Amino acid sequence: MTVRARHESHLFAALAVLVLPSILAFFPTRYQLLPRGVPFVAAAALAITMLGAEFATANKVWMRLERWCAAIVLPLATCVQLVLLALLLRDMSKLHPGISGLTLLTTSVKIWTTNVLVFALAYWQVDRGGPAGRMSGWKGRSDFSFPRGDPSDGVPADWRPIFADYLALAFNTSAAFSPTDVLPLTPRAKMMMLLQSIISLVTVVAIGARAISILSS
Repeated sequence: MTVRARHESHLFAALAVLVLPSILAFFPTRYQLLPRGVPFVAAAALAITMLGAEFATANKVWMRLERWCAAIVLPLATCVQLVLLALLLRDMSKLHPGISGLTLLTTSVKIWTTNVLVFALAYWQVDRGGPAGRMSGWKGRSDFSFPRGDPSDGVPADWRPIFADYLALAFNTSAAFSPTDVLPLTPRAKMMMLLQSIISLVTVVAIGARAISILSS
């Protein structure tokens, strides 16, 4: 018997996309890598395709557009994070006079938060063919293995991970620096989690700890 795939909401993912440029806008001026309007335009383009996939009649077309936009916007956002980390480490190593402990702390928190959101969106887009693949009953290899629980827990037969599950995965990876209850199965999933853990580790240990040390001295 074929299990009918349920509709997967894109609303929370679109909200996460719109949060990203809002966080970047509050970075100190010296860490504004792009003109302030560029992140908002990029996020708006991706969010519009997500809303089109949610509400438009021809949602398959919008889902393809969403996937193309995500393939551009999310790697760009990751590159921005890496450059920001490099700049922070440079300023921290040279004890730049304009960098206070509070600036280091707040900036590291913002980088950590954007790291969670960017990778949550990336996991949501690549696993099981993305939202379009999961809704159409995709049969390929999964990138992540999610725990289903005991049959007595009442898990539906057509259960599939949604954005909230990938957000929890990204949060746990950034917080624990390693897989927790969700296991990566493919090389690309492992490399993505490795990169996320490295960004989080550098942000928390190198920058966050240094910021707290300066503030407590």
